[in-house]
Amino acid sequence: MFLSTNKCEGIGECVKICPTEAIRLINGKAFSCITCGACFEACPNQAIFKNRYGGYVVDRAKCNGCGVCEFTCPVNSIHIENGMTKGICARCGICVDSCPTKSRIDGFDLIEEKQLNFLKSLNLAIPTLNESKSSKSHTKRNFVGTDYENCILCGRCEYYCPTKAIDVNINQKGVCTECRVCTDVCPADAIQEGVIDHDKCVLCLNCLKNCPNDAIKADNFEVNIIKPEDEITGSIVSCLNCGLCADNSTTGALKQINGKMRFDPSINIQGAKNKVEDNKLNNNEFDNELLDNILDDAFDTSNKVSTNNEDIESDNNKISDFGDKSLAQDDMALAKELLKADVEFEKINQKSIDSCPVSTLKEDENDEFALNGYCVSCGKCVKVCDRQNARKFITAEWDGSVSDDCISCGICSELCPKDAITLKRGTIEVDMDKCILCETCGIHCPVDAIPKTTMAKKRISDGFNLIDNKLCMNCKLCYRICPEDAIIDREDVGMMVDDSKCIYCGACRNACPAKAFIFEREFEDFGDKISNK
Repeated sequence: MFLSTNKCEGIGECVKICPTEAIRLINGKAFSCITCGACFEACPNQAIFKNRYGGYVVDRAKCNGCGVCEFTCPVNSIHIENGMTKGICARCGICVDSCPTKSRIDGFDLIEEKQLNFLKSLNLAIPTLNESKSSKSHTKRNFVGTDYENCILCGRCEYYCPTKAIDVNINQKGVCTECRVCTDVCPADAIQEGVIDHDKCVLCLNCLKNCPNDAIKADNFEVNIIKPEDEITGSIVSCLNCGLCADNSTTGALKQINGKMRFDPSINIQGAKNKVEDNKLNNNEFDNELLDNILDDAFDTSNKVSTNNEDIESDNNKISDFGDKSLAQDDMALAKELLKADVEFEKINQKSIDSCPVSTLKEDENDEFALNGYCVSCGKCVKVCDRQNARKFITAEWDGSVSDDCISCGICSELCPKDAITLKRGTIEVDMDKCILCETCGIHCPVDAIPKTTMAKKRISDGFNLIDNKLCMNCKLCYRICPEDAIIDREDVGMMVDDSKCIYCGACRNACPAKAFIFEREFEDFGDKISNK
């Protein structure tokens, strides 16, 4: 909870600015909601939820003002005025910024143990309290990564990676990147340093077939290498070895064993068979009734068929176009099972693929049960990068710190697959016991305040942001914290969003104590770039 130190002079600026009226003066000192969660547990309408700051917010669309939260509050902070529930701290932290004597602080930063003991001593209907501090001060992840200062984007590592876990994308197509694959595959040793010795060349075209960038052309019984006119620019992205794909493997075919990714396609095959046999296909994801109707029509031998505007009645006693009726029924049943199985097979790896933060994980084009794009830490890329030495075994570490550019938008907290991030004013708090360094937060951070090792990057491409004034409390918190000044305070109509300024970061939505924002956003790939110097 937020609390006041002995420096508090009872000026009351925090009381005035608190958007939920969760602070009041007692004996000349500011006292506020203790964010114990008792109201959250007691609400019969599930109208109170925990937000990204770790505080509690009332969903006014669900709240009916029954008052159970008010009677449950152990410190009499909650009160209902004109049907609006107030007095619950959303932990926005704006009171800290407003205090002229700097006496408002976040209690969990200093006296968590004392606060927990105090809450436990109340012996009321409050939820089980767990310490928020991580047992670890930082987290580590071992992986094979790239030294971007030395990388020339030749693509040699990508070519030799046995699991296709490296994606090299360059902007110049059809030109030599100095990968030396042609030298490796030439049976006549006719290519050295990107130059073809035509006296040695036997025109086997092996170099042409294997060139990763289609930079070798054949003309008039001679092959030549096309050289670039400008420097090579692009990006290189590889598997982070974070293990998210293994965590989301529905069959267990992907596993992280001793810190290294391993995949067994036979488990995928057996898992798919089991799902078909057990008929566990989710009807919400696949419309079996629709499929039945379509196939019934396709195999039906008794319906009327229109040809050249003439109705022709088929003879039920005759052999249909599909053969004997019983055979047609068997074919129909088989087709249904095959189509249902095909849908299930398509889904079997999808959860793992969708969870990959750098999008290297993909289904094998030649085998629907196999996967590509996971690093097995074999070190092949390190060995073949023998000139630039840009591929290396790396240990990444993070202590949860972010730069001063943080705008408290909450994207990192929203997208963290391990729910390891809690928002704070101007920064974040990371539970290192949960964090696996998947870099999802850094990849999506709109201001690059979170460090990352990968060149993969997502940018907000579009969105929708609207304030529902029927739910808005007019607390103006969104107006105060918006990093782009995109919230307009219109006294005649209430708070509004300026679409021309809004970047859809979500800072307003995540801080709103009334859940009054109707909000959507979309991301697109926007990878960082390097050049071949």
